Amino acid sequence: MNFEIIPIGIVHSPYKTRKEAPHQGRFSDAVSEIEIFDPYAEGLGDVEKHRHLIVLSWFDQSDRTVLRATPPHTGIEHGVFATRSPERPNPVGLCVVELVERNGTTLNVRGLDSIDGTPVIDIKPYSPGIDCIKEEKPDDE
Repeated sequence: MNFEIIPIGIVHSPYKTRKEAPHQGRFSDAVSEIEIFDPYAEGLGDVEKHRHLIVLSWFDQSDRTVLRATPPHTGIEHGVFATRSPERPNPVGLCVVELVERNGTTLNVRGLDSIDGTPVIDIKPYSPGIDCIKEEKPDDE
């Protein structure tokens, strides 16, 4: 099997290092920019009709050899697929952000946890009816 992931844009963020970035974007009010590259600009049609977006990014500075991780709030080691650690074999970042505004091919968003220069690989509209699963008790993470 052979496939290629092509970045559609890049993050311009106030976070210059991994230590500066929040563990989860929803814990930050900082506004970041997502610059969509010109060949993909047409794909932004009607994106501003959505208040929240799902941003998929490629955490290019992650260690891709890690298979166990310890979340900071638990102190308990788990298999990496049972965590949200950025260190993983395929470091795909997933973040639900608030779309503040669209300026041409630039999206100003709130709640993104990516550092400056992170490649963006996809954007999807957030749909509460599809993406929100109501449970009696929240997961540990």
